Amino acid sequence: MVHVIKNLPTLAVSLDGNEKNNRFFCSRRDTLKYPHGKLALCSGKVKGCLSFNSSRLVNAFERYTLFGIAQLKLSTVLFSFKEVNNLCSIALNVPCELCDGETTKGSDIEKDNSAKDVYNLELSGKDSLMNSYTENFDTNRPSSFLEETKNPVENRNLYLEELDEKVLSKRILKLSRLNKPKSALAMYKSMIFSGLKPDLHACNSLLSNLLRNEMLDDALKVFNSMKARELTTGHTYSLILKAVADARGCDTAINMFRELISSKNLRENIDIVVYNTMISIFAKANNWDQAQKIWKILHYNGQVGTTVTYRLLICTFVRCGQNELAIDAYSEMIHNGLSPESDTMHAIIGAYSREGKYDSALNVLHCMLDSELKPNARACNAVINSLGKAGKVKLAFEIYDLMKSLGHAPDVYTWNSLLNALNRANRYCDAIQLFERIRNTQSVILNVHLYNTVLTSYHRLGLWDKSVQVLWQMEASELTVSTASYNQVIGACEVARRPKVAIQVYYRMVRQKHSPDIFTLLSLMRVCIWASLYNEAVEILKLSEPNGSLYNAAIQGMCLTGRLDLARKLYMEMRERSLQPDGKTRAMMLQNLPKDSRRNRKR
Repeated sequence: MVHVIKNLPTLAVSLDGNEKNNRFFCSRRDTLKYPHGKLALCSGKVKGCLSFNSSRLVNAFERYTLFGIAQLKLSTVLFSFKEVNNLCSIALNVPCELCDGETTKGSDIEKDNSAKDVYNLELSGKDSLMNSYTENFDTNRPSSFLEETKNPVENRNLYLEELDEKVLSKRILKLSRLNKPKSALAMYKSMIFSGLKPDLHACNSLLSNLLRNEMLDDALKVFNSMKARELTTGHTYSLILKAVADARGCDTAINMFRELISSKNLRENIDIVVYNTMISIFAKANNWDQAQKIWKILHYNGQVGTTVTYRLLICTFVRCGQNELAIDAYSEMIHNGLSPESDTMHAIIGAYSREGKYDSALNVLHCMLDSELKPNARACNAVINSLGKAGKVKLAFEIYDLMKSLGHAPDVYTWNSLLNALNRANRYCDAIQLFERIRNTQSVILNVHLYNTVLTSYHRLGLWDKSVQVLWQMEASELTVSTASYNQVIGACEVARRPKVAIQVYYRMVRQKHSPDIFTLLSLMRVCIWASLYNEAVEILKLSEPNGSLYNAAIQGMCLTGRLDLARKLYMEMRERSLQPDGKTRAMMLQNLPKDSRRNRKR
């Protein structure tokens, strides 16, 4: 049977059960000599016939091909592919075309000279030139090779007339840049099949193109082939690890990474870029624990982190609330003589501020200014808040002025930090004045935090009327008023000795379906006792959950106001509920119990 090889019209192959009848046909009329055969004339239309003998045939029983092609199991022997290439070179120089025994006027080569050096051998079935010849030599099988060459491009090998590795590598590179992954992959497979070695740049470009087109399985096969031929670099590992993490999860990526570093030969090619890639994979998933483990492996293998390494670590740790780890990474970065970038310094300012290290946060802020970096509003707010918590009011307002000079408009967080700074410094009047100025500013929308902060100032000064007014404004603004807001108002009424107003606020709180907490009840208990509203105090105890602190406050208050009968009654009720009195309550009851009762208690 005769097979015409597609895209190689000057050559046809005839394979019979008899080795002596194996022939290549071409359109030459001349007789050409070849070391292992001769070119003869065939019957019918005159064609050149090149025969070959079996002197250099090779056994292909258990031959494997690359890239997942199935094993070839032929019960015959096949001729050397090197001889085939030589025969193809002869045929390519023949100007005419043979197709199913007929000649045509021209050839594909003459129409497209740019493709002269690349011809598709269209390996039938499993990408083998000899797969068209079956094990049982079934002559009834359709012999048209054109019907057997419908495999996708990635399952084909190309006939390579050009054998220069540099030229072929450039073609792979060009095809990859033109986003033609299947053609580039076919070229790569053909080079490997022919024993040629693509250069590193072409391999990485092909790998990147395959991953860009979501061809991960093919990319993994190319990656394994590159590893076998020692064509991998850190960039190669970075590409494949990132793609595996995106497609199959971080666990698969970390398993592949551990497999790579376990090999001594591969570990030498793993540079800091690969470690940075792994850290970035876990940073994207906010998995700070795995990022820390990669950090430890980096040290164990003698690698030195770069600016990118520490930026990834610090930002990940800060984002996940691991401020101490972020500070350790920043300290190591400075110790290694690396200059942090703007993102790193912003993140570490936040870490220092949350840990209460206002001096370190302030130093980093000044370092940014010295490096001509512009701190953002968030970093300035973090420093102001940290200084405010430490009671450094003057420094907090200096950073506020610096913030305005940098062109940042103060927001709600800025004002709340300044108000808290004034409250911590016991400058409640200044805090109230600042709040009034903020409220008169139309560009600022007041929120619950600002209201609660100024309610704290009213509470400390006992300005119950102002606090009640702010509470009504909060409710009218449809803000979510919390239990803490009501507690501040009740506390202001307690300081001002306004028990009836405090009880009204309490009932208002209950009607708004806010559950009072222990601070609410303690404040109400103190207000009622000092106002001699004992019945209301007892009623509060009955309606609330049993709580030792609440009973202690009630008993102590009644003892101090002379209501010993109610104090004894509440004390007995407290013991019946298995609540433990504190030392002050026991001392007061011992002092005020009758002598007979004390004797009986001793017995």
